[in-house]
Amino acid sequence: MGIQERDRKVYRPLRRAGLQVLPDAVPAGTMPYVVGYREEDVTGSFSHRYDTPRLVERLNADWYDLAESSGLFDDRREFLLQLPQGTRTHRAALHHMHFGNGSAPSLWTRVRLLDRWDVMGRGAESAFLGVHSGHPGFAMMALDSSVYISCSTGEMGIDVLAVGRPDRSESVLHHLEQWARNASPYANRESTQRIAAWLADRPGSQAGP
Repeated sequence: MGIQERDRKVYRPLRRAGLQVLPDAVPAGTMPYVVGYREEDVTGSFSHRYDTPRLVERLNADWYDLAESSGLFDDRREFLLQLPQGTRTHRAALHHMHFGNGSAPSLWTRVRLLDRWDVMGRGAESAFLGVHSGHPGFAMMALDSSVYISCSTGEMGIDVLAVGRPDRSESVLHHLEQWARNASPYANRESTQRIAAWLADRPGSQAGP
């Protein structure tokens, strides 16, 4: 897939939601994935049922408050957004999560929040931040890997939480180490290598590259 196709199918819909993509600008040493966090790692959260009045408006307001208070944004309101490679949608990524076929994993992309934005409405509707408007699903992280925000949809509503310092969480690091050691033929080799390289490059790491 070429740059023009990705711009047309992925970047433009995100821009209509108020997220400007900054290609090839992810900081070196960025934590590749965040998995296995525990309750004590969570620094803030909120939930809304699907029948909440003015659901999208409430979700947007609470997401922005959580993002600001947790430190997701830098001084230009830039942060990292996890997007599937190519033009795979969020729905397709969910399908892969449950019925994996070895396709490429999601990667971080640097974005800037514009003055006019609608993450939970148009963003979710874009098919890359959710299933449709009011049914979002995404992962975001601060540029320095200090904050991770996850949004997921369940049977009754939407849950959003912030994890502080995932790069220092014993539970997260333990899960990443297990992932990096996964020798299963069904494991995605690209993601396993990426995690292993990041773990080896951490300050004080005893692992070889």
